[in-house]
Amino acid sequence: MSTIGVVVIGRNEGERFRRCLASLEGAGAPIVYVDSGSSDGSVEWARPRCSEVVALDTAVPFTAARARNVGFLRLTALHPEVVLVQFVDGDCEVDPGWLPRAARELEADPRRAVVCGRRRERHPGRSVYNRMIDIEWDTPIGEARACGGDAMMRVAALREVGGFDETLIAGEEPELCLRLRRRGWTVLRVDAEMSLHDADLTRFAQWWRRSLRGGFGYGQGRAKHGNAPERLYVHKTRSIVVSGGLVPALALGLALPTAGLSLALLAWYPARIARFAGACRRRGLVARDAWTYSAFCMLANVPHLLGLAKHAASRLSRRPARLIEYKDPS
Repeated sequence: MSTIGVVVIGRNEGERFRRCLASLEGAGAPIVYVDSGSSDGSVEWARPRCSEVVALDTAVPFTAARARNVGFLRLTALHPEVVLVQFVDGDCEVDPGWLPRAARELEADPRRAVVCGRRRERHPGRSVYNRMIDIEWDTPIGEARACGGDAMMRVAALREVGGFDETLIAGEEPELCLRLRRRGWTVLRVDAEMSLHDADLTRFAQWWRRSLRGGFGYGQGRAKHGNAPERLYVHKTRSIVVSGGLVPALALGLALPTAGLSLALLAWYPARIARFAGACRRRGLVARDAWTYSAFCMLANVPHLLGLAKHAASRLSRRPARLIEYKDPS
């Protein structure tokens, strides 16, 4: 099996981070942990358990992409024999069989740059938000356009494209995969257990901020690659503007001139939810999950729109993007 290294990133994950490292104890792979300004003792706790611990300079804005790049460079400098690197978020536990399975998948095809599996939520029943994230992780099997934060990647492919884009505060994995695919590399999602994620989202405000962060990420991705052949997030951002802003503005703004007839436009929302719920049912979701997930996907257009606006304001002011945090420290 090819030589594997692991890069773990985290910020104030506490017990979640301890479970993460415990899941990697028997992997026999060097581990580099990169910390983004934790105040919970994660750095001190990790030092005797990792090959290397890197605390990022707090003067530079934190992003997951920056942390992964720093970890990748440190790992390959310390262990030049490593040809495959598993990236793990500090709130995830890696399945015991994942590393050898992922390595075999990459070895099977020399043009395969990334392989990912099934990421599950640790407590999907604890809140409706956790359950929706668990559904979100369940993407189709086979050749894919993108991966998430947990994935095994080929060192040579990462070097060829220059790693992650450190300016992105969200959506850095799809953007990386886009650049890899341009170079002829492929991304694979396999039917195998990969990791257990602990979102720990129990409040509406957390879900709202996570969705706002997603909207900001869509704006960044479109700004970088919206004019390219892939037209990254062009359709998505248009849909957000229509659903989150245009339709309600027309319905309410024209209510007086049309004697309330314009409010009929709001019927578009339940129709769209019903259509998406039907698609979710065909994917195998039970009715309750399908309708709940569809309704929240529609509602997310509002914080997504605010995230797009926040990104536009950031570009106009030429201020660097700052981390949008939504989780409570563990």
